Amino acid sequence: MGNVNVGVDIPLTSLKPHYDGILFAYGASEDKRLGIPGEDLEGVYSARAFVGWYNGLPEYADLDPALDAGETAVVIGQGNVAMDVARILLSSVDELRKTDITEYALERLSMSRVKNVQVVGRRGPMQVNSLPPTLLQSPNLQRLQAAFTIKELRELLTLRNVSFEPIDPSLLPADTKSLARQPKRLTQLLAKGSTTSASTALRSWALKFLLSPTSFNPSSTSNPTIGSTSFTLNAFRPDVDPLSKTAAVSNTSETLSLPSSLAFRSVGYKSTPIPGLVDLGVMFDEKQGIIPNDPSGRIINPELGPGPLTAAHVPGLYAAGWVKRGPTGVIASTMDDAFASADAVVQDHLGRVRGLNADSDGEGTGLGWEGLSKEVENKGVRRVSWEDWKKIDAVERERGKAKGKGREKIGRVADMLKVLDG
Repeated sequence: MGNVNVGVDIPLTSLKPHYDGILFAYGASEDKRLGIPGEDLEGVYSARAFVGWYNGLPEYADLDPALDAGETAVVIGQGNVAMDVARILLSSVDELRKTDITEYALERLSMSRVKNVQVVGRRGPMQVNSLPPTLLQSPNLQRLQAAFTIKELRELLTLRNVSFEPIDPSLLPADTKSLARQPKRLTQLLAKGSTTSASTALRSWALKFLLSPTSFNPSSTSNPTIGSTSFTLNAFRPDVDPLSKTAAVSNTSETLSLPSSLAFRSVGYKSTPIPGLVDLGVMFDEKQGIIPNDPSGRIINPELGPGPLTAAHVPGLYAAGWVKRGPTGVIASTMDDAFASADAVVQDHLGRVRGLNADSDGEGTGLGWEGLSKEVENKGVRRVSWEDWKKIDAVERERGKAKGKGREKIGRVADMLKVLDG
């Protein structure tokens, strides 16, 4: 049932009479802000918006990033999204033409002046400086502070005509033999670096560690465009539990400024509440950005039980994915999480647990979409079916074939609907 904005086009309460259960799996639709001066300067972008722009997401079709503003870009954050932003900025447009990246993004990227990308994080690649040798060998410590994974790092290190600035060896363990496979391989890749030398490269990139951003600065007092980014230098804290999941770093009095003709914040995503959740008895945790739920994904309401650990389930309501567990994990971990929630739905159904309409007469209409469709149509909302999507998909593939690529994405909803109208 595509093209239906639940909570906006149709209230959640309209679903309730016709369904026995609702599972919320709508992810994290907003990115986190840094909350520092200059974040709204021209040339400062959300990494989420930038990725959505070159991937053809309709809401970001008009982003039009100023890639021709200068030669240096700064990316705040060191997760996979940050690495993907760097990869796109550094890749050859001729290579990108073979992918399903949008034509308008290719046109803008062909005008890019970016030659250097700095990917900045507030911690280190691994916490090694302040720990005794006995702890360095502990398997519990074999977690990386930088959040990117091997695949994304390797893609950047193997880009043609792109060099990588060597990392300070003191930030990496001298002996990798005792490390688990993932941190061992990633550490080796970081130490080895790129095969392209700086003297022959057309572009370059670097991973900068132990830096916390403090402000984005305009290029001049009369120009609202970014010109540099200021940071404070961090240092490892010896007084913090080295096995803690929290970052064991603190600010120093030293500062640093990096030239920045472009800047991207990539410090995480957050889920937001769908309008009308409270009408179904659902409380949204704004701080964590999740719908409160138990380990199986059944939604709970702390106000319906004696305490947060024994809160009552809200009948027939479930959560999965990032709106359930927070914006962490890759596709594999999210899949496992979804299986657990799906199991809960099945168990409740087979066990005849009270459903969504338990607080009324105990019986819904059982009509599902059939009971809802008239109200949707009366509001002027055009539902896009699976068969409709396949028609749009076929046109995208046909247009892509003509350009020698997998597909040419249609970047606006209105244009997708035109395809369905012939």
